[in-house]
Amino acid sequence: MLLDTASLYFRAYFGVPDSMRAPDGTPVNAVRGLLDYISRLVEEYSPTHLVCCWDNDWRPQWRVDLIPSYKGHRVVEERDLGPDVEEVPDPLQVQVPVIRDVLAAYGIAVVGADGYEADDVIGTLATGAGMPVDIVTGDRDLFQLVDDAAGVRVLYVGRGVSRHDRVDEAWVREKYAVEARQYADFATLRGDASDGLPGVKGVGEKTAATLLQRFADIPALVAAVDDPTSDLAPGPRAKLRDAEAYLAVAPTVVAVARDIDLGLPDTALPAGPLHPDVLDGLVAQWGLGTSTTRLSETLARVTGI
Repeated sequence: MLLDTASLYFRAYFGVPDSMRAPDGTPVNAVRGLLDYISRLVEEYSPTHLVCCWDNDWRPQWRVDLIPSYKGHRVVEERDLGPDVEEVPDPLQVQVPVIRDVLAAYGIAVVGADGYEADDVIGTLATGAGMPVDIVTGDRDLFQLVDDAAGVRVLYVGRGVSRHDRVDEAWVREKYAVEARQYADFATLRGDASDGLPGVKGVGEKTAATLLQRFADIPALVAAVDDPTSDLAPGPRAKLRDAEAYLAVAPTVVAVARDIDLGLPDTALPAGPLHPDVLDGLVAQWGLGTSTTRLSETLARVTGI
């Protein structure tokens, strides 16, 4: 089970009451919400391995170099050295280090890679897992990793963790009228305002799906634009030609990396806290109460230890 960690703790922050606070008044709703999400998912799916995938760089420069608008609306400070600063509510920002400390106390693997997003870590781990994989995320971009033959599916929490969708190839096909392997090209054509991807002007979901049904992928579409004998109507042909520069770089931005060199810690699902004394101190300091009790009991039950 691969968790898109930031996707989950953002969801917890906005979905769990901020009345959950530490003894000193610091909000801990994102911390407790994330722990409760992990408990619920582990209880339901009993994974043998669990990884919290991390955004070491939420807006990699190599993606920005290709499309300068990439996630640009979420930047509050640009830096020459290190990742740009993302717009994150202050009450959430103070909770992120606590989340890292609690995960470390449990011995739950946290994996990131410098210069890459959590999506890229997930892509790499899912591609080389050698076992069935459940990806937990609220990010539709990761639908491109769905692969029935490899046992890779997405548990999509767009409607909430308790109402998540189990996304397989049939789900993608029914929802978007494209194959999962075409989803990255579909997203490239359609665009995504939340990521600052403009898409091809005048091409929405329906047109993008129709084009991919006929031409399979973006290279085939680009070839069709330049082939006067291709069965491509004048309207889409003109729109795609106008977007030629965008289509030359966007697929690289949208596709998640699958070949990062990751130094993996032990990813086996822990049977309980790896450092119980440290966890006890964190529970007392931050008032984590029943959230840690529930997670510890769930881990013990699922691992049978």
